[in-house]
Amino acid sequence: MNNDLKIAQSAVLEDIYTIAEKAGISREFVIPYGNDKAKISLKIKDTVNANPDGKLILVTAINPTKAGEGKSTTTIGLADGLSKIGVNVMACLREPSLGPVFGLKGGAAGGGYAQVVPMESINLHFTGDMHAITTATNLIAAALDNSIYQGNPLNIDPTRVEWKRCLDMNDRTLRTITIGQGSKVNGVEREDHFVITVATEIMAILCLSKDLNDLQERISRCIVAYTYDNQPVTVKDLGVDGAAAVVMKDAVMPNLVQTLEHTPVLVHGGPFANIAHGCNSLIATTTALKLADYVVTEAGFGADLGAEKFLDIKCRLGGLKPNAVVVVATVRALKMHGGVEEKDLSQENIEAMIEGAKNLQKHIESVQAFHIPFIVAINKFASDTPAEVQALFEWCKEHGYPVEESDGWANGGNGTIDLAKHVVSICEEESGYAPIYDVKESIPDKILAVAKTIYGASGVEYSETALEKIRQYEALGWDQVPICMAKTPLSLTDDPKQKGRPEGFTIHVTDFSISRGAGFIVAYTGSILTMPGLPVEPAAVHMGVDDHGNSYGIF
Repeated sequence: MNNDLKIAQSAVLEDIYTIAEKAGISREFVIPYGNDKAKISLKIKDTVNANPDGKLILVTAINPTKAGEGKSTTTIGLADGLSKIGVNVMACLREPSLGPVFGLKGGAAGGGYAQVVPMESINLHFTGDMHAITTATNLIAAALDNSIYQGNPLNIDPTRVEWKRCLDMNDRTLRTITIGQGSKVNGVEREDHFVITVATEIMAILCLSKDLNDLQERISRCIVAYTYDNQPVTVKDLGVDGAAAVVMKDAVMPNLVQTLEHTPVLVHGGPFANIAHGCNSLIATTTALKLADYVVTEAGFGADLGAEKFLDIKCRLGGLKPNAVVVVATVRALKMHGGVEEKDLSQENIEAMIEGAKNLQKHIESVQAFHIPFIVAINKFASDTPAEVQALFEWCKEHGYPVEESDGWANGGNGTIDLAKHVVSICEEESGYAPIYDVKESIPDKILAVAKTIYGASGVEYSETALEKIRQYEALGWDQVPICMAKTPLSLTDDPKQKGRPEGFTIHVTDFSISRGAGFIVAYTGSILTMPGLPVEPAAVHMGVDDHGNSYGIF
């Protein structure tokens, strides 16, 4: 079978106006970017708001491994499978970051015959949303440093600047830098930091805003620094919230594309789930719910990160009530969680797979804590043996877990028909969705609820820096908001080396940051980083353009 890029390049795409018509989007709301993608005007809300909401389906997974889980592939395959059985369906996905595309993880447009296209464009510059977020963030940073340089009328303490510059690329050398060096005309010298674009508050705001006015209001509330007398300084104080909104006025509109089987997909926003809230935009999701009978979306990494934040942050702030959750696992990944080395994954090992299934069980229990119907999707790999698949099915049935195999990668929608039918069935069950904590609880109590209920931790420890931030936020009245946990995606713990289902461990909170515009507090655990680095052999070294102008090496 061809690789993902060859499959995508061979696809015959339908005109974007045809896809829009299939989604029930009138031509007047379509702003085309070529023939295969488009922005959708926010004015569409005026015509669809009276429509009833469709069913909302979240796709999540176990903790990721090098073996691959295929959450996005399953999301896209499920959407195509639902379309195959005659369901009016749309998918809502996040936009990929260039950091992972050129780094280690790769793109985020699915795989095999379960992809969104144009795959190259989606994984690279797309419609420019990432660039707009980068520009808006750095515009605010420039205005802040200019204010300090121009006589510092806001009395900003240069050692207490909170707003960080950004770049949509993995570049560890920018984590901590010194700016303003040399002549005084270069500005005030101080230590500064870069984060990756998808970890910025502007990205979080894009994904949680209702419209452009709400986006500007949220940007205006962002805390950029503190004064010498400990008072917070906001973007509004700098006077550039309007300018940032101007930069973002096109980016706030969701992007319409299609799957290989021409199912409509809204791809919009892309915060990382390990250092942000990991979900596509509320605008895209709520628009799709007014257009389709079923909406399939995904949240980053495992249920301990993306799903928890989808259910505790996005659904809470957006007034959403999910109808079903699909928990994705693979035989290969479960074997890794059971102790098998990557080089030995092709060998049948039922015992290790069942041991690794403890990780899957914890994620299922986390979903159950939100009282939402769920199903396990076993994402099929060619190396899976019939005995392994049968053993995993039996394990699920012994525990009372509904389960289906998903083969979207090899067979597109035809490979997910059974899963699609089962999902439709569980969507008819009553969803008792409720967040696992009340925002009025204390910061430590909210974190303990996540640590114990979702991670399975026995307790939480705080650094002195973190404890001081808690006292500061409480004094300022900033504590009654959701918590966004920044944690390694590779483990239920804050130690990426701990696979499977560890018990009796402690979560270590090292620091906090306030995202007043987005509406949550970020809690940093372990050694989590907000600017990734490149691996020894980045994916970028295998990419290029051939003599015919075709890209290669993108995956």
